[in-house]
Amino acid sequence: MHPSLLYLPGAPLSLPELTAARMDGLLIEVGEGYMPPDLPEGPAARMASLAPILAPGYAASGPTAAWVHGVGDAAPRCHHLQRVSERRTRVRPVRDVVLHERRLDPGDLEVISGIPVTTRVRTLSDLVLGAGDDPESELWMRRLAAASPELVDEVRGIVQERRRMPGKRAALARIAELASYEDVTR
Repeated sequence: MHPSLLYLPGAPLSLPELTAARMDGLLIEVGEGYMPPDLPEGPAARMASLAPILAPGYAASGPTAAWVHGVGDAAPRCHHLQRVSERRTRVRPVRDVVLHERRLDPGDLEVISGIPVTTRVRTLSDLVLGAGDDPESELWMRRLAAASPELVDEVRGIVQERRRMPGKRAALARIAELASYEDVTR
């Protein structure tokens, strides 16, 4: 997506000006930014809208990655970023952003608009494992599984292969529930 089609608060319009344009129907809200309503809201637009919260050396993950991949209409309430760089970097705290320090493998990443994001399979795996602790992760897990039911069996295999994993039994139960829901909806 061309940067001139995405408006972030403060450059060149302030948040009140962007909000007024949204209320007039001239712009729609996309993540942390705004864009014209006649443009498709694809992964590139969603990723570019996250520029104000992205930290160097981190990738979009969890609910944020699911939203970037096209699941859901609105961005998650709380964004998740996970470290991709070798060393931990100092990051300024941002409200409603969770930083995960466990480093991602390069095979778990793809690049959208020049910014790393976890793959759909890694995203669903993370959501399945985190759903017990976070109701928002559970919601995004169900949305991603409904949008891409072919991922459920692949995630089941990944979880079953791991020998020592906290919450493995609960994750497998959630996967079985997702698979049974998929069978009912067919």
